[in-house]
Amino acid sequence: QVQLVESGGGLVQAGGSLRLSCAASGRTFSSYAMGWFRQAPGKERLFVAAISRSGGSTYYANSVKGRFTISRDNVRNTVYLQMNSLKPEDTAAYYCSASEATLVSGYKYWGQGTQVTVSS
Repeated sequence: QVQLVESGGGLVQAGGSLRLSCAASGRTFSSYAMGWFRQAPGKERLFVAAISRSGGSTYYANSVKGRFTISRDNVRNTVYLQMNSLKPEDTAAYYCSASEATLVSGYKYWGQGTQVTVSS
């Protein structure tokens, strides 16, 4: 089992940037594919980005492609989400998650979330 703790959220103006971090502890970090998801108030949780165990493959939702970058450091047991050119519609609670299965499925371990608010 793995424990996940997100950080780095906050309030930013439209067009600004934030970098989210997710620190993992417990079972070997490099044995998990990692993903970021987000949930706006009253809406379902949506996929944002994912990265393979080695970091060699990434996958993005169309809504963030070209603006967000996911990366990981398997020495520091941390996954990052660099968010640039932020828009008000990016406002949500952001969650990191770990998958023992594939890059796009099987996410079963979740952090507590970090709030991102983008003002217009």
